[in-house]
Formats: sequence, structure tokens, C-alpha cells
Amino acid sequence: MQQIKAHIDRIATISNADWEFFSSKLKRLEIPKKTVFLKLNEIENHISFIESGVVRLFIPKEDSEKEITFGFSFKDQFVSAYDSFLTQTPSAYQLQALTKTTILSITYNDLQEVYKTTQIGNLIGRLTAERLFLLKSKREQNLLNLTAEERYLKLFKERPELIKIIPLKYISSYIGVTAQALSRIRKRI
Repeated sequence: MQQIKAHIDRIATISNADWEFFSSKLKRLEIPKKTVFLKLNEIENHISFIESGVVRLFIPKEDSEKEITFGFSFKDQFVSAYDSFLTQTPSAYQLQALTKTTILSITYNDLQEVYKTTQIGNLIGRLTAERLFLLKSKREQNLLNLTAEERYLKLFKERPELIKIIPLKYISSYIGVTAQALSRIRKRI
């Protein structure tokens, strides 16, 4: 719980009463490596804070080699099929723990209660939504403005530990190239 408290403290000041109420709604869950914990067409009912591990956001395909990885979330970040969470409609993608992952989750209904009951709830919600939007915007801009090689270099400059954790087929999909093209990029570098 201290990790999420430290994260919140970096973006806002939260009273002890608000923290007690909010933290009482959080549930810790350990997810085994390679487990899909939100499936295609399920409604996302949680927003979660990653205490440890790595989560992949992807669009599944019948041929698993053609899956489209479009996001990763890491320790000390929030993760959710956020569009499904906000609209309470079926998700168009899946969430998978790439490593053993521990999360703290709050349900949609409990979060609405936090918004109504606490002074800080709406601020935390807004700031979290803003950060998720900025991550998405940054990814879209990178796809439009950078070459595949530049996207690869930028990814590992920002997250050097990825090479040890994430299979190359997911990285190639994430940067928008085939596994063969990524292999050529890696040879050039």
C-alpha cells in the first residue's frame, strides 16, 4: 500500500481520512506470469495500480503471431482497459501479466463512491486520467513522427529493463514492425 500512497502523494495531498477510505476499497491480487486477466469483450470493472510486474495491452488474433501489442504498464503505474472502464462497455483488447504481477485494484462502483465521499477523489481521478491520456498521445506521436529504429531506441532509453523481460515479438508489434524487421534493426545498432 505504501507504493500507491507515495504515488498519490507525488500528485496531491490527501488527508488521513480520505486515504483510509480510499485504501479500504483497494484489493491486492497476485497474477501469475502469462495470465490474461481481462479478456476480449469483457467489461473492465477495475482500475489497478501495479506494485510489481509488467502488463501487456494487446488485441488478440486467431494467429497469435499476428496479435497487436499496443501498450505496456509497469511497476508504479496504473493499468486498465480504461475506455471500457469509463464506458462500462466490452473491451476491444486484453490485459496480460508478462511477469508475476501484483496489483492493487479498485472497482468501478467503489471508485465512484470515492469520488462522491472524499475531497481528493476527483482530483486523483482527473490527474490519473490526464497521465493515461498523455501516455497514449505520446505513443501516437511516436508512431507518426519517428522511424521504427528511433522508436526502438527511445523505448529502451526510457525502459532499459524491457529487453530482459518482454519477448521481442511483443516489442516488434509495439513499435509497429515485424519480428524480422526488428531483428534487422537490432543488427544495425
